[in-house]
Amino acid sequence: MSRSEVLSRLRRIAPGLDLCLNYRREDLRYDVQAGVSVAAVAVPVGIAYAQLAGFPPAIGLYATILSMVAYALFGSSRQLMVGPDAATCALVAATLAPLAHGDVESYGTLSVALTFLTGVFCILASRLGLGVLADFLSRPILTGFLNGIAVSIMLGQVGKLLGFKLDAQGVWDLIVEIIQRLPRSHWPTLGVALGTFAVLALSRRFIPRLPAVLVAMSAATVAVGVFGLQRHGVAVVGEVPAGLPHLVLPELRVPDFARLVFAAAGIALVSFSSATLTTRSFAAKNGYEVDTDRELAALGAANIGSALLGGFAISGADSRTATNDSAGGRTQLVSVVTAATVAATLLFLTPALAYLPIAALGAVLVSAALSLVDLKMLRWLFRASRGEFALAIGTLFGVVVVGVIDAILVAVMMALLRFIRATARPRLQVLGRSETQAGWYPVSLEQGLALQPGVLALRFDGPLVFFNAPHFKQEVLATVARAPQVRWVVLDMLPVSKLDVTGITVLFELGTTLNARGVRLTLAGRREELIAQAERRGIELGEAQRGRIFPTLKSALRAYRMLHDQPAVPPTSQNEASDA
Repeated sequence: MSRSEVLSRLRRIAPGLDLCLNYRREDLRYDVQAGVSVAAVAVPVGIAYAQLAGFPPAIGLYATILSMVAYALFGSSRQLMVGPDAATCALVAATLAPLAHGDVESYGTLSVALTFLTGVFCILASRLGLGVLADFLSRPILTGFLNGIAVSIMLGQVGKLLGFKLDAQGVWDLIVEIIQRLPRSHWPTLGVALGTFAVLALSRRFIPRLPAVLVAMSAATVAVGVFGLQRHGVAVVGEVPAGLPHLVLPELRVPDFARLVFAAAGIALVSFSSATLTTRSFAAKNGYEVDTDRELAALGAANIGSALLGGFAISGADSRTATNDSAGGRTQLVSVVTAATVAATLLFLTPALAYLPIAALGAVLVSAALSLVDLKMLRWLFRASRGEFALAIGTLFGVVVVGVIDAILVAVMMALLRFIRATARPRLQVLGRSETQAGWYPVSLEQGLALQPGVLALRFDGPLVFFNAPHFKQEVLATVARAPQVRWVVLDMLPVSKLDVTGITVLFELGTTLNARGVRLTLAGRREELIAQAERRGIELGEAQRGRIFPTLKSALRAYRMLHDQPAVPPTSQNEASDA
């Protein structure tokens, strides 16, 4: 293999290599500026999300460094930033808490294994071309899931905002405990939380160019130091270890390995679905395309990078991606600059992080959770489809009531059932002509029969295969039974995207059944394709059977008129006249 062929293959695997070999110097200033801006958000958010995932603050920064470098090397999006994410952190905590049983060392070991497995699942899925799984969780299911995650996060942060510890596990027990403990709220802690909320809101409104999270956490840290709030019982992060993390190898021989594997698959699916929405949105905004399978592999590499530094599972980060885009970042080098800035923070700025109040972290997490709440989409679903709305609400309550991990299974099952129902029961429609436009459109049975007396034109909106063929046959026979004096049934084959052996058999059976009733079954569209498919399957079609397959609906109707010596139905529009 030549050197150029090797380079070409490496560039397909790692698009970042092409960036290194062909980097434009004029992009450097913009990428450095954007990288520092993203780091200004990534540091405080990483610390906050580490708390959400159940880790010390430094682990949130460890999870950021190598994951960003890995994505810069393997990712195809020029804007996407990876790192700790609210939904993913909630999934991590929900997985590890019941498995670690309060053991801090075990918690860390399990997290590294979980993160590594998540990365492996993403890479395997990419090799199998399963990037389409990003579309599998429908928008109603994903909306309900993220809204449920938001509710779970907010409930989990109430104790940090009010200054007391919560011990309950189930959602209803947690709500009851919060109500019971409200009179024992710690007012200085609540004041810090409310102040953080206020700074977040004001900075976003009046100084939008500065990262609101950085401003709010800086203000809270200064307040603790200036007013000595620690002496008044306000909890702070405490000492953050200085220095870079050591390399950690995943330990896969752990208890409950099967549970860990299932959770890793769920995290991979949810994090990739969420990251893909972000990636596609910013790619469309900036006028380029992304390869979903390549993005899946890049997300896997980023998770493995996080695991190797003792971090936790990561995903695409909306807030940091938006910061990169608004700061004018042009290439994946932004991720490398951000990683270097976070590393510099660990080396030189950790003493200042010790005074960061826990209540401020809780306020930032609640603010992040509120960004996941999408009431606008829920309202639109309610107006557009009550069934889709019920699906979203069912997923939301599934997350809140049964837990995040089990809710993944519920969401996937709901998506499967929805897909099976839509595919197994496609609509059978009667076709007719529009009075204002050319072409064929669904009409009532009476309108369809008026098109051409004695002819019933039908359309089956889906594949005709083993799991819906019996339904198709029943629907056709039921429709014919309601249509008096029908001589021909013309089936439009254009929407029938697939036809298996069962579908072909049912078509023959239907033709025989209709023929016994004095009705002739004819097919319209895909003529040559249908004949070739029958021959490949060893089905011999005689001249009479070939004569029942027409290139178009129009040719089928013309054949009926010639056979029965009937005049054409006058067209109802100028367009139809030209089509007749």
